[in-house]
Amino acid sequence: MKYRRIIFVALIGFIGFVSGGWLLQTPNAPAADARQRARIFEAVLKYVAEWYVDSIDTGQLYDMATEGMLAQLNDPYTSFLQQAGFEELSISTTGDYGGVGLRIDSRDGWIQVVSPIADTPAERAGLVSGDQIIEVEGQSTRGWSTDRAANLLRGEPGTDVKITVRRAGFADSLAFAITRAAIHVSSVEGQMLIERGIGYLRLTNVSRQSTAEMRSSITALRDEGAESIILDLRNNPGGLLEQGVALADLFLTRGVVVVETRGRARNATETYVAEHREVWPDLRLVVLVNGGTASAAEILSGALQDHDRALVLGTPTFGKGVAYLLIPLSETEAVTVTSSRWYTPSGRSIQRGSSGSRNVALMASRNVTADSTRREYRSDNGRLLEAGDGGIQPDVLVPDTLTDEEKLFVQTLGQRLPDYRNVMTRYARELTGQDAVTDPDFVTTDGMLSTVLQSLRAVGVEMPDSVFDGAREFVAEQFGFELTRYMFGRQAEIRRSTKTDVQIRQAIELLRQTESTGELLELASRR
Repeated sequence: MKYRRIIFVALIGFIGFVSGGWLLQTPNAPAADARQRARIFEAVLKYVAEWYVDSIDTGQLYDMATEGMLAQLNDPYTSFLQQAGFEELSISTTGDYGGVGLRIDSRDGWIQVVSPIADTPAERAGLVSGDQIIEVEGQSTRGWSTDRAANLLRGEPGTDVKITVRRAGFADSLAFAITRAAIHVSSVEGQMLIERGIGYLRLTNVSRQSTAEMRSSITALRDEGAESIILDLRNNPGGLLEQGVALADLFLTRGVVVVETRGRARNATETYVAEHREVWPDLRLVVLVNGGTASAAEILSGALQDHDRALVLGTPTFGKGVAYLLIPLSETEAVTVTSSRWYTPSGRSIQRGSSGSRNVALMASRNVTADSTRREYRSDNGRLLEAGDGGIQPDVLVPDTLTDEEKLFVQTLGQRLPDYRNVMTRYARELTGQDAVTDPDFVTTDGMLSTVLQSLRAVGVEMPDSVFDGAREFVAEQFGFELTRYMFGRQAEIRRSTKTDVQIRQAIELLRQTESTGELLELASRR
């Protein structure tokens, strides 16, 4: 026993010697320099790889270490992207990918076609809203997530993918062999005149093509007689900083500031200005925002507000006011590193609160001041602008909230909310197969609502009559949207929503009563 103890002590001493004594250092030892810490890291990696009870590939350990280091920064925008994440970021910033062109969702345990994208292989093959994808390449999609289905549907243009769908009104499943193509997802949807002289369009994200698509859409609406535009940025997660600047450039006078970035590293602090002549100087704008409006969409709304170019209406935006560098590391990997914060032309910080990063002290250095002593911000024409705790505060606050009765309905559903969505989708598909309605402006009937309630109870959802009756208008509206999408398409669904959306209706009311942007802002300030 004594001999074994001597051998053990000698072994520990030897390990300590060859590793520079690092394994024997106490927690109170002085901090080593960067080179020594790197050697310690390599030693720890080596010992874990050799001695850990479970076998772990050394490459996997490096990935874990990289992810752990970035996680310690507590900054959601600084991250290590491997193949799937890199591809998703590429799609979100460009709108381009190889695939068949479907918007899908997971409903009732299966993959559901929300809508085919116009002029894509899926649309040309004949897939329609409401189709239930039950197989992809011979694999059942039962229980699949949308991400899993999307990854299998995407692929190199020119390659084929086999899909089997179940369609309402058809006894047998339908098989499709679709050749993938280069798909571009437009960031503009819902372009339409919603009243005489008032156009509407929704910008769903900010990608490389957004400025060209926005310009084309507004030009088309102007040709149809639009004298004002309701630009819907709600739930727009943003995207590329440069495209946010380019979008604002469409509406602003050449030379005015669009946004300022302030960071610690060289070239991280920069002022971006409008570089072109304003395209539609007489066009009145109402910009709709909410808590889902973020990033480059906040750059756009903040610049238009600060320069008195648009009325911002809705609820406060998300407050994602940081820029990050995207640094490719290989063909399938990249790292994003937060490098600066964004400020509107009046000096308001877009970033909400602290970034949460351990580098807050660095970001608050002399070249990244947060205007902490400044309490008042004004637009070009002297309007007082609310800074809040970051984000863009609307000129006109119009909450889009549930009534107490509707909240009780949602609370009663609780964790059965997915069952409610599935019931709505299933019933909409059934009615689609029966050609139950012929006009996209149909009225949701009491009979339809009764069927929804009975279907909820049939799947085990306990729903008292009194609770359901208190939310009848809410359920009728939601089912109306669902059935309209499957019967008449996404554009018809958006048009239907504009007729009941409280924020859109408020924007229309303000536009009806004014003839210039100045009058619009003055009317809003009086309210």
